[in-house]
Amino acid sequence: MINIDQISIYDLLPPNAQADPTVSAAARSLDSHMQELTQQVKDLSFYRRLLAGKITDAEADERAWQNHVDFWDTSLPLEQKIQLLMNAKEFHRIKGTPAAIEDLVTILFGEGKVEEWFEYGGEPGYFQVITNNPEVTQEKAQEFYRAVESVKRLSAHLERVILSQSEPINLYFAGVLRMGEKMTVRMV
Repeated sequence: MINIDQISIYDLLPPNAQADPTVSAAARSLDSHMQELTQQVKDLSFYRRLLAGKITDAEADERAWQNHVDFWDTSLPLEQKIQLLMNAKEFHRIKGTPAAIEDLVTILFGEGKVEEWFEYGGEPGYFQVITNNPEVTQEKAQEFYRAVESVKRLSAHLERVILSQSEPINLYFAGVLRMGEKMTVRMV
């Protein structure tokens, strides 16, 4: 199989044309131009550039409109815009499910988990989102709510957002078994 990146016009010539020094010299002189054009054609592919992270903010905003990305904010960082564009078709496929909410929350706000009403004993039709991102506070609450509203099903309602935080702590414990008449316990 011939790789288009490494093709030479000289190799495409029939043997009688390769023997002609003028034709072979002309063919070899066009090789660099052919490789340059091949690279330019590759750069035309939006999805190839998207995967390589070589798109601009303006291109991302335009493509979001074309792909009907449900949640889009032009002030998002380019990395998040690229993730949203790469997952646009998947979001449309799973829209209305807890997985869609979890995926969107993960892209925009870090880790997130959705619990349906029956998992935590809430009212039917409600759900809660558990996240460990401390930035999901009053400042970003409206953005968080808009993001969740864009992919949830219409019959489901966000009841609350729970911020879970884990901190490493040193935990010491001890146990003593003493059989006898007298015991003294001192704190060290």
